Parts: sequence; structure tokens; C-alpha cells
Amino acid sequence: MTSQVSSPADKTDGALAGERSSTPATENGAAVKEVRRLDRVIIRFAGDSGDGMQLTGDRFTSETASFGNDLSTLPNFPAEIRAPAGTLPGVSSFQLHFADHDILTPGDAPNVLVAMNPAALKANLADVPRGADIIVNTDEFTKRPMAKVGYATSPLEDGSLEAYNVHPVPLTTLTIEALKDFGLSRKEAERSKNMFALGLLSWMYHRPTESTEAFLRQKFAKKPDIAEANVAAFRAGWNFGETTEDFAVSYEVAPATKAFPTGTYRNISGNLALSYGLVAAGRQADLPLYLGSYPITPASDILHELSKHKNFGVRTFQAEDEIAGIGAALGAAFGGALAVTTTSGPGVALKSETIGLAVSLELPLLIVDIQRGGPSTGLPTKTEQADLLQAMYGRNGEAPVPIVAPKTPADCFDAALDAARIALTYRTPVFLLSDGYLANGSEPWRIPEVDELPDLRVQFATSANHELADGTEVFWPYKRDAQTLARPWAVPGTPGLEHRIGGIEKQDGTGNISYDPANHDFMVRTRQAKVDGIEVPDLEVDDPTADADTLVIGWGSTYGPITAAVRRVRRAGGTIAQAHLRHLNPFPRNLGEVLGRYDKVVVPEMNLGQLATLLRAKFLVDAQSHTQVSGMPFKAEQLAAHLEEVMKQGPKEAIND
Repeated sequence: MTSQVSSPADKTDGALAGERSSTPATENGAAVKEVRRLDRVIIRFAGDSGDGMQLTGDRFTSETASFGNDLSTLPNFPAEIRAPAGTLPGVSSFQLHFADHDILTPGDAPNVLVAMNPAALKANLADVPRGADIIVNTDEFTKRPMAKVGYATSPLEDGSLEAYNVHPVPLTTLTIEALKDFGLSRKEAERSKNMFALGLLSWMYHRPTESTEAFLRQKFAKKPDIAEANVAAFRAGWNFGETTEDFAVSYEVAPATKAFPTGTYRNISGNLALSYGLVAAGRQADLPLYLGSYPITPASDILHELSKHKNFGVRTFQAEDEIAGIGAALGAAFGGALAVTTTSGPGVALKSETIGLAVSLELPLLIVDIQRGGPSTGLPTKTEQADLLQAMYGRNGEAPVPIVAPKTPADCFDAALDAARIALTYRTPVFLLSDGYLANGSEPWRIPEVDELPDLRVQFATSANHELADGTEVFWPYKRDAQTLARPWAVPGTPGLEHRIGGIEKQDGTGNISYDPANHDFMVRTRQAKVDGIEVPDLEVDDPTADADTLVIGWGSTYGPITAAVRRVRRAGGTIAQAHLRHLNPFPRNLGEVLGRYDKVVVPEMNLGQLATLLRAKFLVDAQSHTQVSGMPFKAEQLAAHLEEVMKQGPKEAIND
């Protein structure tokens, strides 16, 4: 769904949901339901993993995007395909934060919780602030489901929810009643209760409905009775909100007309943006795009998406394992394609030997790592940023690889183009480090014009490039470009350009096998110099007053929480600077100078301090690590509190004082 926005950007960030105004409406002289205006809302849908909470959240998000709000989402679901019903580990949730202004995160705490069963209520109640609205499906609060999660008495009746605005709704009963004329079994009718809930919430927040009805009819086009039943349940939820006395107020959140530059926008997830970025890179390079991949959560969506785009010269290969996936991709790179392999978690380790081979062969290859909780299988559906040191050093020998990290779901598109630029220009494998938070989360994305995209075209070697002492012209596969140190890219089958490939060390220039110590030393240092010499933009620092003594610096998906926390600190009167790294190898050339300006440097990361370790080692800066490895993103409020504590600390005495 796309929408047009024509207004300048407004970089404000609401810290708390605010009520803008209240409009008691009348119709024909009679009072009707009150409409209140809010600047932002955070809604969380929660239920069993089979209750369709991700679909419900996706549809509400699409409605919200088409309405023109700024938004950010946080899907959260079990790793099991079908987790045990009614249990705490089996709870699936989808959180959406939408606003009439620029926002950065899915929100710290929901203003509205929709709980489809006792497990959903218990698993999420700790995150719900006092005074928030809780909509519960009362049909599920029977003895057995409550006992499953440890409720001795019903929380709807024992007073434990007095601090909240509880709305008891028999969702299952109402859905079955609404669908009684469709001839469905009770079980089939119950499956539509998520659409009833979606209709109710769409009424509460004045969301558009046409796109959801069209989506349902398209999704179930081969089963029109099921499609119409879901549409009927959706409409019944809307009508229930309109007629019931329990919901006396509905809410409006105006479009974020000042949050976006002029353009055409659509809602996009990180994995979808990354897929589109790869397709665009292939087109801008005028090369076929080849993906060699093995399905793994949460990277599989990229394989699924790219397989749809054969019309753009995309070829996808689902290999039998991770090693075969990257081997096929490297072979495609040798054959002249823009080659990509995608993975996550333990898949990165399995690919390490072939990544080292790509370093030795000096061929362009994108390694897309959608990071997740580890080690080993770890937390497949939860987020983490713990692969940075593996991307930096996780290969045998000296095998340097450039690293690029997007900061938001929409930024995955630009990061993919940037990674392709580096790989093609410098003939090197490149790591693209996304994570589960970015991959599954979504936000508005301005669709770029084609003429805004970079020109990534490269020249293949077509003839001899070296003259021997006797005047013979030959092809040297490792004769380098003086500026980039990139070797020529010769497509197999080009007459006269035959050359050796393989994992054994190459002789400088000729590419012949060489065990000469001096040659190996030279080649190792040359490959490192090539990566060190990659052109990346200088690091930009957000320091409005230019007199802050504390810098908070991050990378990857921590951008949203860090920026939201910095805004909170500044609104409270604090003076703090912020910078965010996209390029982690090589670092921006001005990074050392930037770090040296500040007395205190704070590095929030979803690991145990990997970037902080690199900064300390390279720049001898006393970077203070602030870490979290819970499988969930930082909360802005907690991060802001930590930054305020750091700012209160006095400057540390010099070691030699």
C-alpha cells in the first residue's frame, strides 16, 4: 500500500502517548460516541501462535500505512512451527507503534493489549502500564486454560486487573454468531476471531478497511466462502465497536504529514527492503543476480522474495546445506554474476571456509547475515547483534572482509546497494549485517526514483593486460587497479583470459600457485590494504550544541532506541551527542577524531560489547559498554535513564595524574 506525502520533515519524537483533543460528536441533535485525538498509540496483539496474531498485526499495519501515519513494528513469536497451545512459551505477539509525527521504535509499553487467552495476558501483562486498555477474549478464561498458566482464580474477577481499563469481549462467541449463516463448523468459524478483533481495533482507531477486505478476498480467492466469512467477521468486529456500550470512545491519530519528505511511500519490512535492494543492485550493475541459499530463520524471507523476481534477471538456488549455498554463489561470482548468499545464526560459521576462499579469489560476493540469538541454535526468532566479531575475524588466516550494517528496516534497501558497490568496486566479499528486529519489523519507506540509484556497472576484463620482457602480451589475473587494488574480473570462456583459481596462495600478478614467504607476506598485506582503502563516508555526529561531553555511538538496529533515548535526554535538558556507524570495516576515517572529542563514550549493543572492544583496541578510547542480550531490542526509557546516569559521572582522572 502506498501513499503520497508532500511536506517537510519534522524530527520530533513523542516520548509519551499524548491526548491532543476530545471531540464529543452529535448526529441529528443526539449525542454519539466520543472521538478523542491522540498523537501516538502503541497496540499489542497477543495470542497462541495459531491465533493469527502476526497476520492481524500485519493487516493493521497496512491500514495504518495507507492512512499516512509514521509507524514501527515488533513481531515476536515462538521458534516452534506450532508451539503448545495455551502455554506461555507458545504466545505470539505483534506490537505496532503509530503516530502523527516522526517515531523511531515500536514503543516501550503498549497502550492497548489485545489478549486472546490467559497465556497471552500473563505473558504480556508486565509490559502494560497502569491505566492502559486491555481487551480480553473472555471465552478462553475457563478453568483449564487458566490452570495451564498458573491462574488459580480468574484475573478478570479477582481484582488483580483493577489498575487497567479492562474490556471483556467474548470474541469467540461473537465470531461464531456472526458466521452462523456460512455453514462453517465451529472450529472453522473460530479461526476468524482474529479478524473480529482486527475489525474492533480498526473501529477504535479509525483505520481504513477497504484494503483488508480486498486482501482477504485475494488471500482466499480459491475458497470464496472462507474469504467472505473472514470479511463478515471483520465487519462484525467493526460493528461491535460501533454499537456496544463498553467502547464509549474511539480515537484518531492524524497522518504524519510533517514526518516525511515529499514522495511516494509504502510500508516495508527489513527483509523485503533488503530483497528489493539486491534486485536494484543487480539492475544498476547490469548483472544477473544470483542467490545461493539454505533456508534458515529469520533469513528465509529473502530467498522467498527473490524467487519471485525472475523477470529482473534473478536466479535463486535453494541448496541442500549452508556450505553448498555459498559455494554455488561463489561459483556464480566467478561466472560474472552479482552473487549473494543469505543466512543466520550457525549458518554463518558453516560458510566461513568459503568466505575465506572468496577473500583469496578476490571475487565480489555478498554475505547477508540476519543475526539472531545464539550460540548454536540459540533463539531462532529473537534478535541479537552478536556476530560482529565473527564477521570481522571468524576465518582462518588473515582474511579481511568489509562489513556494512543497516540501521532501520527501510535502510536495508540502501545498505544492500552500498554493500554491492563495495563488493563490485573492490572485488571482495562483503558482510551485510542485519538482524531479526530489522528483518521482521517494518516502517514507511520512500520509494526512490531510478535516477537516484547509484551506477554500479563494472568492466569485465576482455583482453591481455600485461606485457612480458620479450614483448608477449598476457593476462595477469592479479594485476591490480592502482586506486582500488582490485584485480580484473575475467568471465570464464573469454579467449586468452584463462587463469587458475583455488584456495592455495596466489603469486602476485600471475595468480600462479606460490609458497614463497615474501610473496605470501605481500599478498596478505595487499588484501588488507585493499579493505583499509575502501571509500566510505565520514561519520556524521548529531551534536546540536557542539559542547556535549558525552557521545553515544551505536551500529545496526540500535539506531531507533538510541535516537529515541537521546531525544528524551535532550527534552529533559541534557546535552548529549550521538553518532551511528554503518561501516564497521573499514571504519570511517574520521572516527578516531570524533571519539577523541568527548570525555565519555557510551556504546549500547545487543551483545556483550563487541563494538566497544573494537573501539578500545583501535582507538584506545575508554568506551563504556551498555549491553543487553535478552533477545529483545532496547527500551528507549531504560536506555535514556542509563545515559543520564553516565552524564552525571565526572570525567575520569588521567592514568598518570
